[in-house]
Amino acid sequence: MSEVRVAGVGLTPFGNSPERTGRDLFAEATIAAFEDASVPREDVEEVLYGNFMGEIAEHQGHQGPLMADAAGVDAPATRYEAACASSATAVRDAVARIRSGQADVLLVGGAERMSNLGTGGATEALAIAADDLWEVRAGMTFPAAYALMAEAYFETYGGDSEDLAHVAVKNHANAVENDYAQYQREITVEDVLEAPRVATPLGLYDSCPISDGASALVLVSESYADREGLDASVAITGSGQGGDRMALQDRETMARTPAASEASEKAYDDAGIGPEEVGVAEVHDCFTIAEVLAIEAIGLASEGEGIAAAREGRTTVEGEVPVNLSGGLKAKGHPVGATGVSQLAELTKLLRGDHPHGDRVEDADVGVAHNAGGTVASAVVHVLEVVA
Repeated sequence: MSEVRVAGVGLTPFGNSPERTGRDLFAEATIAAFEDASVPREDVEEVLYGNFMGEIAEHQGHQGPLMADAAGVDAPATRYEAACASSATAVRDAVARIRSGQADVLLVGGAERMSNLGTGGATEALAIAADDLWEVRAGMTFPAAYALMAEAYFETYGGDSEDLAHVAVKNHANAVENDYAQYQREITVEDVLEAPRVATPLGLYDSCPISDGASALVLVSESYADREGLDASVAITGSGQGGDRMALQDRETMARTPAASEASEKAYDDAGIGPEEVGVAEVHDCFTIAEVLAIEAIGLASEGEGIAAAREGRTTVEGEVPVNLSGGLKAKGHPVGATGVSQLAELTKLLRGDHPHGDRVEDADVGVAHNAGGTVASAVVHVLEVVA
């Protein structure tokens, strides 16, 4: 079985760019990825592309071939859709193809154009990742859904809005040095608590922004990297996916995310490691409560203890396992289809040492990425390791 190496990564800045198309954004990300990889475009055998709302935001389906063309690649291309976990799902398929020997060089990425829809339009578009019959038609939006999850967590384990505020403060502080981040500014706990409520107990600063952006990875087999003399020192050694019932009402509890637990167990088993070996993590913090649920699901905090992790400094840049050094979805931004690959790009740079926070985790050689779709009805987890 061939080892999967990350040869190159590329990102656009995340932010508000309503005038830019998805193909324009993806072209920019792929240019950076190919330059980083030193891999010629003609060696790419397939393009695997994640996107969620292209039909709504750009009236554009069948985006795989379109994005291959934007990337300057003449190869078969497929679009993947799993809500906010779209591009991580594409990576999972790419890993399987390289491992099996079906391919040596793959371009994997994602993009989303959202801000052109406006707040109301983007909120409505995002809502289709929930159960239309039992949630959307009743007026459920994702802020409301995650507010229910937060209340369920507080009732089950304790904690409050101030604990969540520390998650937002941490991630905003991490984003200050990230040139790709949408919000490169610090906030205080008081800012978070005094902000307008979006869906109690969640406020404006508990929520990720509407974002435009793209991300790309050039993934290669170990044999290709060796043959071409590539400097590809980071490998994807573990990959796992989990699922859950779509509607919150159908789940046993809203205070845990079993899909993410399942995905992480599979990924750790695949990599042959345990969560105690993880040195840095990027997790899906679309809302502050989502980070709490994520770190518990992937084993970085015990059940009921994730709520205090940011406040106690365990997940800060100086903590035991820094979480979301990119700024996370909360401050870096969340262009839905780009997020999963963006997390892997950030982790790759952290492990290689060429990230703004690279010196803070210079002893880390294992990273984990957690990407979730909807209210974590879908979850994908990847393990990255320094191998050379």
